[in-house]
Amino acid sequence: MDFEERLKRLIEEGSAIKASNNGMQPMYQSSDNVDRGAYSAWRVHSEQVLHQIDSTSMYTKGFIDVTGRRATHITVASGLGVLRNILADLQAGHLQQLPTAPAALHLLMNLFERFHDVARQLRKRHDSRATLDVNDEYDVQDLLHALLLLHFQDIRAEDPMPSHAGASSRTDFVLKDEKIVIEVKKTRQGLDARKLGEELIIDSKRYQAHPDCETLVCFVYDSEGRIANPRGVENDLNQETPLRVRVLIRPV
Repeated sequence: MDFEERLKRLIEEGSAIKASNNGMQPMYQSSDNVDRGAYSAWRVHSEQVLHQIDSTSMYTKGFIDVTGRRATHITVASGLGVLRNILADLQAGHLQQLPTAPAALHLLMNLFERFHDVARQLRKRHDSRATLDVNDEYDVQDLLHALLLLHFQDIRAEDPMPSHAGASSRTDFVLKDEKIVIEVKKTRQGLDARKLGEELIIDSKRYQAHPDCETLVCFVYDSEGRIANPRGVENDLNQETPLRVRVLIRPV
């Protein structure tokens, strides 16, 4: 979905929130009478889209300024006004669109950089309460899925993959709007740098046939430091064509 369509959808969503006045008369519509949950979700999603458009500082700041107050019909209407102006400028050719993937990749890389800190913090529960210990790939997937929800709307988990050389498999996560596939691995005994490289080469060939994959991101959680030269492995496996591949091994 391109930015024009995403902006139109946001305008439709905002208009629906503004229209839900719970039967109140227009003269009272400055009161807190809109769905705060729907308003918050709309505001966050709008900011996410605006961060991916050129001249972001101006448009995003304007949107945040007018919607950073209480959830009222007036603030919704103000936010809609900003979105409509951006859409008009975009349709008139006054704005350039930035590719979705690089902005999303930046968010993902920041998330992966802090993943180990989050996993470690989860162990420090009040009164020794139960927590999530990240011991295997399923644990990594569960925690990562929760963190992805901070930044992305449409996250497809365990998406079926087309068969490759007679063998079928499943991806870990697909960010459908951004056309990014995320593959999660956790190092263990038997999964050394050579084995990891072999698996990722096979994966990259498979993902070339995936209809929603323009970028493959592989997050390797190496909490035990089994990979001796992580930067070298990343450099060997990163590629631009025929599929953009980004490998991140953390922590280091």
